[in-house]
Amino acid sequence: MVRELPNWEQLYQEKPVETMPWFNADLDPDLEQALTKLNLQAGTVLDLGTGPGTQAIALAQRGFKVTGTDLSPTAVQKAEEKAKEKGLNIIWKQDDILNSKLDEQFDFVFDRGCFHVFTADLRQDYLRAVDKSIEPNGYLFLKCFSHKEPRDAGPYRFTPEEIKQIFNKKFNICDIQETVYQGTLKPFPLALFCVLQKS
Repeated sequence: MVRELPNWEQLYQEKPVETMPWFNADLDPDLEQALTKLNLQAGTVLDLGTGPGTQAIALAQRGFKVTGTDLSPTAVQKAEEKAKEKGLNIIWKQDDILNSKLDEQFDFVFDRGCFHVFTADLRQDYLRAVDKSIEPNGYLFLKCFSHKEPRDAGPYRFTPEEIKQIFNKKFNICDIQETVYQGTLKPFPLALFCVLQKS
């Protein structure tokens, strides 16, 4: 089944970011927990599909050196304005991960909603691009919709087994937890939070 997904640029032009289903003003609790558990307190981060920029901002406030990228130029512009208001030094770039212009590597990548919009035929391209952007032994923190999410609309869903199959060629699967997507939808959509270490 092919899922109908929005035109991201149009969406960010037409709607305030605070109304979007994935808007969460605070650092994602699952990421916060993972960073604490792994004792990650500094380093370079790519917030992939940064959207409203809230996660990039929260990470920068904790002292990480953050780059935020998104397909939508408007999303990037709005996120940049928010960060400037807070006096934060974040690198913002309009970028398509499947044809990425980024040429650096990061200690970790946080993906809170990019991977799960790709159709099956694009997932290996995503895997290669993300693998290229992570330092050896670095981490990919991935949040995606769970196969248990009952709503019809929205992105693709995954089982833990599917995540393992897709990522185990390039990553060690450290942890996959059932969780929720904190945002504006009630009840929160069911999700998986995956901690993957580059092998």
